[in-house]
Amino acid sequence: MDLPELAADWVFFLDIDGTLLEHAERPDAVRPSEPLFRLLAELHRATGGALALISGRSVSDIDVLFSPLRLPAAGQHGVERRNASGAVQRQAFPVAALRGAAARIGEFAARHPGMLFEDKGHSLALHYRMAPQLCGAAQAALREAAERLGEDFEVLDGKMVVELKPSGRDKGSAIEEFMREPPFVGRTPVFLGDDQTDEYGFGVVNRLGGQSVKVGPGSSAARWRIVDALAVRAWLHEWVARFGAGRTP
Repeated sequence: MDLPELAADWVFFLDIDGTLLEHAERPDAVRPSEPLFRLLAELHRATGGALALISGRSVSDIDVLFSPLRLPAAGQHGVERRNASGAVQRQAFPVAALRGAAARIGEFAARHPGMLFEDKGHSLALHYRMAPQLCGAAQAALREAAERLGEDFEVLDGKMVVELKPSGRDKGSAIEEFMREPPFVGRTPVFLGDDQTDEYGFGVVNRLGGQSVKVGPGSSAARWRIVDALAVRAWLHEWVARFGAGRTP
Protein backbone atom coordinates (compact mmCIF):
# COMPACT_ATOMS: atom_id res chain seq x y z
CA MET A 1 0.00 0.00 0.00
CA ASP A 2 1.08 3.58 -0.70
CA LEU A 3 -0.95 5.95 1.51
CA PRO A 4 -0.69 9.51 2.85
CA GLU A 5 0.07 10.43 6.44
CA LEU A 6 -3.19 10.60 8.41
CA ALA A 7 -4.43 14.10 9.28
CA ALA A 8 -7.11 15.39 11.64
CA ASP A 9 -8.79 17.79 9.19
CA TRP A 10 -9.83 15.13 6.70
CA VAL A 11 -13.38 14.69 5.44
CA PHE A 12 -14.29 11.43 3.72
CA PHE A 13 -16.03 10.55 0.47
CA LEU A 14 -16.40 6.80 0.02
CA ASP A 15 -17.49 4.69 -2.92
CA ILE A 16 -19.38 1.57 -1.83
CA ASP A 17 -19.05 -1.45 -4.16
CA GLY A 18 -15.43 -2.51 -4.53
CA THR A 19 -14.31 0.07 -1.95
CA LEU A 20 -16.17 -0.34 1.34
CA LEU A 21 -17.57 -3.70 0.23
CA GLU A 22 -16.29 -6.48 -1.97
CA HIS A 23 -18.08 -6.83 -5.31
CA ALA A 24 -20.84 -9.45 -5.56
CA GLU A 25 -22.33 -11.07 -8.67
CA ARG A 26 -25.50 -9.02 -8.17
CA PRO A 27 -25.87 -5.60 -6.48
CA ASP A 28 -28.69 -6.95 -4.32
CA ALA A 29 -26.47 -9.77 -3.03
CA VAL A 30 -24.25 -7.38 -1.04
CA ARG A 31 -24.66 -7.55 2.75
CA PRO A 32 -22.67 -5.15 4.95
CA SER A 33 -21.33 -6.62 8.17
CA GLU A 34 -22.07 -5.33 11.66
CA PRO A 35 -18.44 -4.15 12.06
CA LEU A 36 -18.84 -2.02 8.92
CA PHE A 37 -22.00 -0.42 10.33
CA ARG A 38 -20.08 0.45 13.49
CA LEU A 39 -17.13 1.78 11.50
CA LEU A 40 -19.29 4.12 9.42
CA ALA A 41 -21.16 5.36 12.50
CA GLU A 42 -17.85 6.01 14.29
CA LEU A 43 -16.34 7.72 11.22
CA HIS A 44 -19.43 9.93 10.86
CA ARG A 45 -19.15 10.95 14.50
CA ALA A 46 -15.36 11.39 14.41
CA THR A 47 -15.50 13.70 11.38
CA GLY A 48 -18.26 15.82 12.88
CA GLY A 49 -20.66 14.52 10.22
CA ALA A 50 -18.29 15.09 7.29
CA LEU A 51 -18.67 11.65 5.72
CA ALA A 52 -20.55 11.04 2.45
CA LEU A 53 -21.15 7.90 0.42
CA ILE A 54 -20.56 8.48 -3.32
CA SER A 55 -22.08 5.72 -5.41
CA GLY A 56 -23.68 4.55 -8.60
CA ARG A 57 -26.45 3.12 -6.43
CA SER A 58 -29.54 5.22 -5.79
CA VAL A 59 -29.79 7.09 -2.49
CA SER A 60 -32.81 4.96 -1.54
CA ASP A 61 -30.80 1.79 -2.21
CA ILE A 62 -27.91 3.14 -0.13
CA ASP A 63 -30.32 3.76 2.75
CA VAL A 64 -31.72 0.23 2.55
CA LEU A 65 -28.21 -1.22 2.38
CA PHE A 66 -26.95 0.63 5.44
CA SER A 67 -30.17 0.97 7.46
CA PRO A 68 -30.58 2.31 10.12
CA LEU A 69 -27.69 4.65 9.19
CA ARG A 70 -28.76 7.61 7.07
CA LEU A 71 -25.60 9.32 5.89
CA PRO A 72 -24.94 12.17 3.48
CA ALA A 73 -24.86 10.55 0.04
CA ALA A 74 -24.60 11.12 -3.69
CA GLY A 75 -26.44 8.48 -5.72
CA GLN A 76 -26.58 7.46 -9.39
CA HIS A 77 -23.21 9.10 -10.08
CA GLY A 78 -24.23 12.48 -8.71
CA VAL A 79 -27.67 12.69 -10.31
CA GLU A 80 -29.13 12.83 -6.78
CA ARG A 81 -27.50 14.12 -3.59
CA ARG A 82 -28.50 14.33 0.08
CA ASN A 83 -26.48 16.88 2.03
CA ALA A 84 -25.46 16.77 5.69
CA SER A 85 -28.67 18.51 6.78
CA GLY A 86 -30.80 15.88 5.02
CA ALA A 87 -31.99 17.96 2.06
CA VAL A 88 -32.15 16.02 -1.23
CA GLN A 89 -31.44 17.48 -4.66
CA ARG A 90 -32.22 15.60 -7.88
CA GLN A 91 -31.21 16.53 -11.39
CA ALA A 92 -34.06 17.34 -13.75
CA PHE A 93 -34.13 15.25 -16.94
CA PRO A 94 -36.59 14.06 -19.63
CA VAL A 95 -38.35 11.35 -17.60
CA ALA A 96 -40.57 9.98 -20.37
CA ALA A 97 -37.59 9.47 -22.66
CA LEU A 98 -35.74 7.44 -20.03
CA ARG A 99 -38.85 5.36 -19.27
CA GLY A 100 -39.06 4.41 -22.94
CA ALA A 101 -35.40 3.46 -22.99
CA ALA A 102 -35.88 1.40 -19.81
CA ALA A 103 -38.57 -0.71 -21.47
CA ARG A 104 -36.42 -1.42 -24.52
CA ILE A 105 -33.26 -2.19 -22.50
CA GLY A 106 -35.17 -4.41 -20.10
CA GLU A 107 -36.44 -6.46 -23.03
CA PHE A 108 -32.92 -6.65 -24.44
CA ALA A 109 -31.53 -7.95 -21.12
CA ALA A 110 -34.28 -10.56 -20.87
CA ARG A 111 -33.08 -12.06 -24.15
CA HIS A 112 -29.52 -12.50 -22.81
CA PRO A 113 -29.19 -14.99 -19.92
CA GLY A 114 -26.68 -13.83 -17.32
CA MET A 115 -27.23 -10.14 -18.05
CA LEU A 116 -28.88 -8.18 -15.24
CA PHE A 117 -30.92 -5.04 -15.95
CA GLU A 118 -31.18 -2.47 -13.13
CA ASP A 119 -33.59 0.46 -13.30
CA LYS A 120 -32.49 2.97 -10.65
CA GLY A 121 -35.15 5.55 -11.50
CA HIS A 122 -32.84 8.30 -12.74
CA SER A 123 -30.41 5.96 -14.51
CA LEU A 124 -30.24 2.47 -16.05
CA ALA A 125 -27.57 -0.21 -15.79
CA LEU A 126 -26.71 -3.46 -17.53
CA HIS A 127 -24.58 -5.76 -15.36
CA TYR A 128 -22.68 -8.57 -17.08
CA ARG A 129 -20.55 -9.90 -14.21
CA MET A 130 -22.33 -13.27 -14.53
CA ALA A 131 -21.81 -13.30 -18.31
CA PRO A 132 -18.62 -11.36 -19.12
CA GLN A 133 -18.79 -12.45 -22.77
CA LEU A 134 -21.75 -10.06 -23.10
CA CYS A 135 -19.67 -6.96 -22.39
CA GLY A 136 -19.70 -5.79 -26.01
CA ALA A 137 -23.42 -6.42 -26.42
CA ALA A 138 -24.26 -4.48 -23.26
CA GLN A 139 -22.10 -1.53 -24.25
CA ALA A 140 -23.54 -1.45 -27.76
CA ALA A 141 -27.12 -1.57 -26.47
CA LEU A 142 -26.69 1.38 -24.12
CA ARG A 143 -24.72 3.43 -26.63
CA GLU A 144 -27.49 2.93 -29.16
CA ALA A 145 -30.02 4.01 -26.53
CA ALA A 146 -27.96 7.11 -25.71
CA GLU A 147 -27.78 8.07 -29.39
CA ARG A 148 -31.55 7.83 -29.67
CA LEU A 149 -32.04 9.96 -26.54
CA GLY A 150 -29.62 12.70 -27.59
CA GLU A 151 -27.33 14.98 -25.61
CA ASP A 152 -29.45 14.88 -22.44
CA PHE A 153 -28.04 11.42 -21.65
CA GLU A 154 -24.64 9.75 -21.57
CA VAL A 155 -23.08 6.30 -21.11
CA LEU A 156 -20.71 5.37 -18.28
CA ASP A 157 -18.53 2.24 -18.34
CA GLY A 158 -17.74 0.58 -15.01
CA LYS A 159 -16.51 -2.74 -13.66
CA MET A 160 -18.66 -5.37 -15.36
CA VAL A 161 -21.44 -2.81 -15.84
CA VAL A 162 -22.43 -0.14 -18.34
CA GLU A 163 -24.87 2.62 -17.39
CA LEU A 164 -27.10 5.20 -19.02
CA LYS A 165 -27.65 8.42 -17.06
CA PRO A 166 -28.58 12.09 -17.49
CA SER A 167 -25.64 14.15 -18.72
CA GLY A 168 -23.82 16.85 -16.82
CA ARG A 169 -23.24 15.39 -13.36
CA ASP A 170 -20.81 12.85 -11.95
CA LYS A 171 -19.13 11.81 -8.71
CA GLY A 172 -16.71 14.71 -9.00
CA SER A 173 -19.44 17.34 -9.24
CA ALA A 174 -21.15 15.83 -6.20
CA ILE A 175 -17.95 15.99 -4.14
CA GLU A 176 -17.41 19.59 -5.22
CA GLU A 177 -20.89 20.52 -4.01
CA PHE A 178 -20.36 18.82 -0.65
CA MET A 179 -17.09 20.72 -0.23
CA ARG A 180 -18.94 24.05 -0.45
CA GLU A 181 -21.21 23.12 2.47
CA PRO A 182 -20.83 22.54 6.24
CA PRO A 183 -19.38 20.41 7.75
CA PHE A 184 -17.09 19.70 4.76
CA VAL A 185 -16.13 23.25 3.80
CA GLY A 186 -12.58 24.39 4.58
CA ARG A 187 -11.28 20.88 5.26
CA THR A 188 -9.22 18.37 3.24
CA PRO A 189 -11.22 15.95 1.06
CA VAL A 190 -10.30 12.26 0.94
CA PHE A 191 -11.97 10.12 -1.73
CA LEU A 192 -11.60 6.36 -2.05
CA GLY A 193 -12.89 4.51 -5.12
CA ASP A 194 -12.09 1.51 -7.27
CA ASP A 195 -13.82 2.08 -10.60
CA GLN A 196 -13.45 4.09 -13.79
CA THR A 197 -16.45 6.19 -12.74
CA ASP A 198 -14.51 7.28 -9.64
CA GLU A 199 -11.92 9.04 -11.79
CA TYR A 200 -14.20 12.10 -11.93
CA GLY A 201 -13.98 12.28 -8.15
CA PHE A 202 -10.22 11.80 -8.13
CA GLY A 203 -9.81 14.72 -10.52
CA VAL A 204 -11.82 17.09 -8.33
CA VAL A 205 -10.13 15.99 -5.11
CA ASN A 206 -6.70 16.42 -6.68
CA ARG A 207 -7.62 19.93 -7.81
CA LEU A 208 -8.82 20.77 -4.29
CA GLY A 209 -5.52 19.61 -2.80
CA GLY A 210 -7.01 16.52 -1.19
CA GLN A 211 -6.12 12.83 -1.00
CA SER A 212 -7.36 10.59 -3.83
CA VAL A 213 -6.99 6.85 -3.18
CA LYS A 214 -7.46 4.16 -5.83
CA VAL A 215 -8.61 0.78 -4.51
CA GLY A 216 -7.10 -2.17 -6.36
CA PRO A 217 -5.20 -2.37 -9.65
CA GLY A 218 -5.55 -0.35 -12.83
CA SER A 219 -4.42 2.99 -14.18
CA SER A 220 -5.76 6.00 -12.31
CA ALA A 221 -5.36 9.72 -11.66
CA ALA A 222 -5.46 8.96 -7.92
CA ARG A 223 -2.40 10.00 -5.95
CA TRP A 224 -2.40 6.97 -3.67
CA ARG A 225 -3.15 3.25 -3.80
CA ILE A 226 -4.68 0.69 -1.44
CA VAL A 227 -5.07 -3.00 -2.19
CA ASP A 228 -8.72 -3.90 -1.47
CA ALA A 229 -11.88 -3.27 0.56
CA LEU A 230 -10.51 -5.10 3.61
CA ALA A 231 -7.50 -2.77 3.65
CA VAL A 232 -9.82 0.24 3.19
CA ARG A 233 -11.80 -0.68 6.29
CA ALA A 234 -8.61 -1.20 8.32
CA TRP A 235 -7.24 2.20 7.21
CA LEU A 236 -10.46 3.98 8.15
CA HIS A 237 -10.39 2.25 11.55
CA GLU A 238 -6.89 3.60 12.02
CA TRP A 239 -8.03 7.16 11.33
CA VAL A 240 -10.94 6.86 13.77
CA ALA A 241 -8.69 5.42 16.47
CA ARG A 242 -6.25 8.32 16.13
CA PHE A 243 -8.59 11.28 15.73
CA GLY A 244 -12.04 10.20 16.84
CA ALA A 245 -11.98 10.81 20.59
CA GLY A 246 -14.45 13.38 21.85
CA ARG A 247 -15.87 14.54 18.51
CA THR A 248 -19.58 14.63 17.67
CA PRO A 249 -21.46 15.30 14.40
